[in-house]
Amino acid sequence: MDDRKLYRISSITEIHRLMGLPKPHHPLISIVDLKGLRNDTGINAVVFDLFVISMKRGCDGLHYGQQKYDFDEGLMAFTSPGQILRGEDNGVPPNLQGWMLFLHPDFLWNTSLVTKIGRYDYFSYATSEALFLSDKEELVINELIKNIKTEYYANMDKFSQDIMISHLETLLNYAERFYQRQFITRKITNHQVLNRVEVLLTDYLNNDALLSKGLPTVPYFAAALNISTKYLSSLLKQLTGQTMQQIIHDKLIGKAKEKLSTTRMSVSEIAYQLGFEHPQSFNKLFKSKTKQSPLDFRKAFN
Repeated sequence: MDDRKLYRISSITEIHRLMGLPKPHHPLISIVDLKGLRNDTGINAVVFDLFVISMKRGCDGLHYGQQKYDFDEGLMAFTSPGQILRGEDNGVPPNLQGWMLFLHPDFLWNTSLVTKIGRYDYFSYATSEALFLSDKEELVINELIKNIKTEYYANMDKFSQDIMISHLETLLNYAERFYQRQFITRKITNHQVLNRVEVLLTDYLNNDALLSKGLPTVPYFAAALNISTKYLSSLLKQLTGQTMQQIIHDKLIGKAKEKLSTTRMSVSEIAYQLGFEHPQSFNKLFKSKTKQSPLDFRKAFN
C-alpha cells in the first residue's frame, strides 16, 4: 500500500504558501523558479486543480516511457486539473533548474484558450512522457516565458490578461510542434513501441482473450506498454496515420474477413467470437470499414 501523503491544491495562493514564497502577483497565474527550491513540505504526491506547465534541467536518470535517459537536456511536462504529480523518491535533485507555470482554469474564461486548451493532447500524457527539447527549442520556450513574466510582474491593466494568453497560446503551439518532432526523431524507441503493439494485438486476437476479456481496448495496450492512452494514440498517429483504436478495428475486420471467407460460421457466431456483445455492433463496424455488410462480403466467395 502506498503510504505517501496525497495533497490537493486548488489555488495559486496555496502553492506559494506551501513553497514559502511571497504572495502571488495574480490570484490565477504564477511562474515559480525551481533553482534552489527545497522539498521540505513532506508532500510526495499532489493533485492540482490547475494546469501545470514545467521546464526542468538537471534530471539525470529520468525515465521516459520504458527507457532511462542520462542526460541534462531541458524537458517539459504538461498536466491538466485532476492529474496526480509525484515527487522524486530522493527529494528535489540538487542541480534542478527551471520553472513551473501554474494556471487556474478561471484565468482562461472569456479568452481564446478556454476551448482551445482541450485540443492539446499532451496535457493528458503521463509525466514520464515528457517533451525533450533541443537547445534551440528551449530558447524559444524560455523567451515566451520571459514575455509572460514581464506582463506578470508589471502593473496589471486591461490588456495584461490578453497579452499573457497570447504568449501562452504561442508556447502551447510550439510545444505541439516539438512533440511531433520528438515522435519523428526518437525513431528507434517509437518503432519498438509499434512492434510491441503488433505483437500484443496479434497475440490478443489469436488466443482466448477475445472470448474471456471481450474486445481489445486502448487502455489495455497502453497499460501493457506502460504509457498513457493519449500518448500511445498520438505516437501511432504520427508513425502510421492511425490511432490505436483505428488499428484495433482494422485488425478485427481482418479477422472477420478471414472467418467470413473460410468458415460456415454465422455472422452472429463470428461477432461473439471476436468479442462483440451484440452482433449489431459488429455489423455496424464492418459496414463502416468495408462499405458492405458481412453477408454481402461473404456472398463474393460463394
